[in-house]
Amino acid sequence: MSTVPLPQKTPGIRLKHVLFIFIGLMLAYVLFHTEHFLIDSDDPSWPHYHAIGRWLLPHGLIGALVLILSFMQFSSRLRTRYTQFHRACGRTYITAVCVVAPLGAYISVLDKGIGYTASFVVASTILAVLWMFATLMAFWHIRSRRVEYHRQWMTRSLATALVFLEIRVVGGLSGWEDTPASDTVVVWACVALAYPLADTALQIEDFLRSRAKRELFPRS
Repeated sequence: MSTVPLPQKTPGIRLKHVLFIFIGLMLAYVLFHTEHFLIDSDDPSWPHYHAIGRWLLPHGLIGALVLILSFMQFSSRLRTRYTQFHRACGRTYITAVCVVAPLGAYISVLDKGIGYTASFVVASTILAVLWMFATLMAFWHIRSRRVEYHRQWMTRSLATALVFLEIRVVGGLSGWEDTPASDTVVVWACVALAYPLADTALQIEDFLRSRAKRELFPRS
């Protein structure tokens, strides 16, 4: 008796992979364009960074760790094959966010010394609150075994973390980074769009997933 082979899922680039490539490009741009002062002792911003270095250094190092851990949290292979390691990375991510987010808000207060206003401080503080809120909501849902809600809030947490890169990319490409007033507008815009962009990405991913299921198991 002949058998009908089951339809095979064709491997391809998922939305997640496209987003990670885009994030990688943003990171490369920021490292090359914005953070070059780290290797340029003649950069005019050095006196300010030297003054706040004891706060900026841990903020930068922990922030880099957060970005690395956030990508790892979205690895399907890591979640399924190395569950305990995934959980350990998740707990580390939560702890790091709860440290680096308020630290970033405090650094924005110190940035008033180079012309930034109270509006910039408020925007940075709201960003810190939204980031911690999304992260803690993701933790609460996974503790309650609500995996889908956990995935949604982790996506919002990542979107909020990426505001750090988005501000520098938009500011650098537009030339607004040299003007504190214009840079503050960029910060407000990126903060306001963080959650909506995350939800848009979730809806697109759900649509693509549903379409893939329909193609894999078409109705007779």
